[in-house]
Formats: sequence, C-alpha cells, structure tokens
Amino acid sequence: METLFTWSDDLSVGIQEIDEQHKELVNLLNRLHDAVVSHHGSTACSEILNQLAEYTRVHFIVEESLMRILHYPEFEQHKAEHEALVAQVVALQQKLAAGQATITFELLHFLKVWLTKHIAGSDRRYAGFFLEKGMSPDWSHHVEQTMQKKWSWKFW
Repeated sequence: METLFTWSDDLSVGIQEIDEQHKELVNLLNRLHDAVVSHHGSTACSEILNQLAEYTRVHFIVEESLMRILHYPEFEQHKAEHEALVAQVVALQQKLAAGQATITFELLHFLKVWLTKHIAGSDRRYAGFFLEKGMSPDWSHHVEQTMQKKWSWKFW
C-alpha cells in the first residue's frame, strides 16, 4: 500500500482510545491515498472518502462528548474546528457525487496537514486538560467495565 502518512508516537495525545482512533484516521487517509495513486477510480475513492468522513464524525462525537463531560473550557473553539472540517468534506462529497470534483493529491495533503496540526495542537491541549482532571489514559477500559456492571451491555 502506498503510504501518505506514517503514525508515530510523536502524535500520541497520551489517551489510548483517542490515539487508537487517530491511528484509524491515518489508516483511512492512507487507504484513500493508495486508491488515488493506484488509479482505483472515482467510485472506489469516493467510498473510502465516505468511510473516512463517517469515522471522523464518530471520532469527533467521542471527543466532544468527553469535553462536555469534563467541562473543557475550549470546547466551543474545538467543536468549531471539527464543524469546519466536516463542512468542507461534505461539500467535497457533494461535488464528487455530482461529477464536479475529483480527489487530488492537494486534497490528500490538506487532510494530512489538517489532521497533523489538529492532533499536535488542539487535541494535545484537551488531552492534557483531561489527564489533569484525573482521566485515566486507558479510560475506555474503565468505561466498558462500568457499563457492563451497571447495565450489562457494552457501551461501544
């Protein structure tokens, strides 16, 4: 597979579940890059972009939920960054569906740079805040255990 973006521990925010989600975003971006480089066609590229967009929305919901729960003071600003990216991707998806755009290397570079800057800046700030508030770096394990004890169903 042709790689655009290599995950490194330099991108870690120190919270296992968030890091795992970021790794999946990197993986999806690399799959999209590989599809473009390998000339898999607009349908295949659009399908991967749709997967990337959907996973991004889920990831943003997780982050924003944690921010609300922990009363993160920069929540509104962070949410606005998320909304701006989602709006850009939705506009691109609409153009792709209408045959008015293609997935280019410039787009892939934009997504890579956006993700890198967002993780290294905004995400590290909230992660530091979460950890200062006493959140465990492996919080997802604790949430899952708590949810199973309380309601006997898996949270996610």
